[in-house]
Amino acid sequence: MNKSSKIYIAGHRGMVGSAILRKLEKDGFDNFILKTSKELDLRNQQEVSIFFANEKPDYVFLAAAKVGGIVANNTYRADFLYENLAIQNNIIHASYLNKVKKLMFLGSSCIYPKLAPQPLKEEYLLTGLLEQTNEPYAIAKIAGIKMCEAYRSQYGCDFISVMPTNLYGPNDNYDLQNSHVLPAMIRKFHEAKVNGNLSVTLWGTGSPMREFLHADDLAAACIYLMENYSEPELVNVGTGTDVTIKELAETVKETVGFEGDLVWDTSKPDGTPRKLMDVSKLHSHGWKHTIDLKEGISLAYQDFLQNTGLRL
Repeated sequence: MNKSSKIYIAGHRGMVGSAILRKLEKDGFDNFILKTSKELDLRNQQEVSIFFANEKPDYVFLAAAKVGGIVANNTYRADFLYENLAIQNNIIHASYLNKVKKLMFLGSSCIYPKLAPQPLKEEYLLTGLLEQTNEPYAIAKIAGIKMCEAYRSQYGCDFISVMPTNLYGPNDNYDLQNSHVLPAMIRKFHEAKVNGNLSVTLWGTGSPMREFLHADDLAAACIYLMENYSEPELVNVGTGTDVTIKELAETVKETVGFEGDLVWDTSKPDGTPRKLMDVSKLHSHGWKHTIDLKEGISLAYQDFLQNTGLRL
């Protein structure tokens, strides 16, 4: 990419897309095509086809998706499958038709089998059963990876796929019904602190292990890979280290300043026992994260306070 390249970021108002946009702007890029979901329905093939034909982007970051936590994934199974397939099918095919120089498809660590060996290597894709609660989302993302591989193989398209681990950061979703574990914890502990509650109840046993990457680190990795990686195989993006959900909760509790008790509702599901990414491939290409978890949670909490109207 050069500074005048025409760049389309699908999903630029989401956590990932907005982080990529911030990083590109910081690096001196300024020729962006940005459309909100009201301006362009990415599920609509005709709208997407017309948009690409008119705009002719040079580079595409496909960060748009219907996303959510365990509850949302398990409740809206048809929506997660249909909408994500539609979005990525339309963008990937339109990128091919309009000769986009390079496309990056962003997936998720949930593509890997529930009981795959740890840490998760890229070659473990499609070697076992998926986690049931988010299977529709995972299947859509796997289809996206395979589309990029197929368009590269059949048409010579420079389409690459990156698989981020669990993400958090600015513009995260703090809705308690639809958010992921870390932002949900930030909101729960904050509200408990403000309301003077004596305890906070969290789902499961606290024993599952999770890896967390700040969205700004992901954005830096994406831009690095867009400029330095061009191979058919997907690339994991993460930190290569993980913590238990209980350890995460203790760190969030400390950061927020909640002094009550933690209660674990073991009647609720834990989800996948462990999801740690093997990031040796990413490291071998010259990139490593810079924001550690404790610092990142502090940054995320400040963002939460500034942008949710729930200030102390």
